[in-house]
Amino acid sequence: MNGKDPYAALRYREFNIFILVRFALVFAWSMQFVIIEWQVYALTKDPLYIGIIGLMEIIPALGMALFAGHIVDQREKRNLLATCIALFSIISFGLFWITSPEVFNSWSTNQLLYSIYALVFFGGLLRSFFGPTIFSLVALIVPKKVYPNAATWNSSTWQMARVLGVSFAGFSISWLGKDDQSGVHWSLCIVFVLVMFSLMMLYRIKRKPILNPNIGEPMVQSLKQGVSFVFKTKAIFGALTLDMISVLFGGAIALAAVFATDILEVGSEGFGILVAAPNVGSFLTMLATAYIPIVRKAGLKLLVAVFGFGLSIIAFGLSSVFWISVLALFFSGVFDGVSMVIRQTILQLKTPDHMRGRVSSVNSMFVGSSNELGAFESGLTAKLMGTVKAVVFGGSMTLLTVITIGIKNKTLRNLDLTEDMEAHDKLE
Repeated sequence: MNGKDPYAALRYREFNIFILVRFALVFAWSMQFVIIEWQVYALTKDPLYIGIIGLMEIIPALGMALFAGHIVDQREKRNLLATCIALFSIISFGLFWITSPEVFNSWSTNQLLYSIYALVFFGGLLRSFFGPTIFSLVALIVPKKVYPNAATWNSSTWQMARVLGVSFAGFSISWLGKDDQSGVHWSLCIVFVLVMFSLMMLYRIKRKPILNPNIGEPMVQSLKQGVSFVFKTKAIFGALTLDMISVLFGGAIALAAVFATDILEVGSEGFGILVAAPNVGSFLTMLATAYIPIVRKAGLKLLVAVFGFGLSIIAFGLSSVFWISVLALFFSGVFDGVSMVIRQTILQLKTPDHMRGRVSSVNSMFVGSSNELGAFESGLTAKLMGTVKAVVFGGSMTLLTVITIGIKNKTLRNLDLTEDMEAHDKLE
């Protein structure tokens, strides 16, 4: 099989099943998060409470990340993922129940908010296991020679599911009920059905061997090895640092509900378009990289992409015209897609099999959790500065970060993945 084959990973049956499971999960999780944001803002009319959603997820995700990585490296991956999905189904059903007319109309606003935040918190605990388990399972489904291609399709599936999930969430709120509240309730029912579907499909993938030679290794020693590997591998550390800081300050999409309601005045359907726009851009970019791999001068391209992301966020913050806002968010997704493909390719090529869980956990601490922390930062700064100023501030900080890292981190600036790609092609 040719290393340049854009469909190399898709020629493996279990990878296709995995992609379907991944799609259903991300679609469901994306729907759920967007619906929760809409529900919380409808209850409070305060952007700070939207930011708290991100805070409730990041606290357990960060707190459990390294421990989760250790567990993943010690356990069989298929069954561990099945356990995570089963627990996620309990959370999704809980949200469906809370938003039912009987409960919603009889509980106070505080009771509803606390219950939502509690379920989001437990979702954060699960999320710390999802990332490392999925990252490790991919490497056991396809051979090493197609890792880069698998990383591209995996990321593309994630983005496509995000695009459709957040878009459908915005539209389903207005379509599935006689009012927004009943629309929220039945939208969350769809989330629960999708989660159960992904669980059933997962069992069509066979159990995989545990490749870690140090089963039973003391947890402290195991965690030290994982963290040490990331910090010593400059290509990984540099890329994760850049992405973490840019996502932290560029989390303007968390304020989309505020823009849709108070600034652009486009309602729930416009809200769905806004939150989908960056994911459409990311997905199209990732799909293109299956045919045109971004490997030569990858470090420089990463810096340019994050700089473009910052400019797009500033443009979104300053816009008061709906189509300009959508276009700005679309390009933010295009640039973010380039960044994600480069980062995922670096991780797949440079991480040993027995350390994938721990390295992915560190990655989730740097990048994954920064999305939620970025949502909290955006909500807090919007409360203090005003919504528009908060978004422009975040984009400006992203530009400053790129310039600083570009000047000081020569290793990242000169990063080229061509040799790594050629080495894997020779494994055929």
